[in-house]
Amino acid sequence: MEARLDLFHNPVAGRILKHFTAAGKAVMDAGVPASTRELVLLRVSQINGCAFCVDMHTKEAVHAGETAQRLHLVAAWREATVFSDAERAALELAEEGTRIADAAGGVSDEVWANAAKHYDDDQLTALVATIATINAFNRFNVIVRQPAGWYEPGMHL
Repeated sequence: MEARLDLFHNPVAGRILKHFTAAGKAVMDAGVPASTRELVLLRVSQINGCAFCVDMHTKEAVHAGETAQRLHLVAAWREATVFSDAERAALELAEEGTRIADAAGGVSDEVWANAAKHYDDDQLTALVATIATINAFNRFNVIVRQPAGWYEPGMHL
């Protein structure tokens, strides 16, 4: 499989993706645990069918010490007992924030309130930015059919 566009060498794509990457880095100091961020990035990428980002964030999570068991269960997090209440709230927010069209009203007040029990305003801002940014990355990659499997931890962080 070959990508429709070379996002890594196209100057316009480079300028655009530089800003997405900067937004992703800006959230790192907001106090959301790195493991939670990677779980959110992985779950959104699974929902959107972005093979490149699933590959990337699975490898980054493993590199950061995440367990294979938890990574295998992200897609079925509701039935899994390996996630904390805070992680579950972040995953639920990520799902509703990604499936906006499916939930006619966007993120429900219940999901927001549950996330707000576990995260302060700065952390909520970081989670929202993480969800929005990974959705944008996913759409770039899915539209251009970016192939997966070759990513190495740290390449684009």
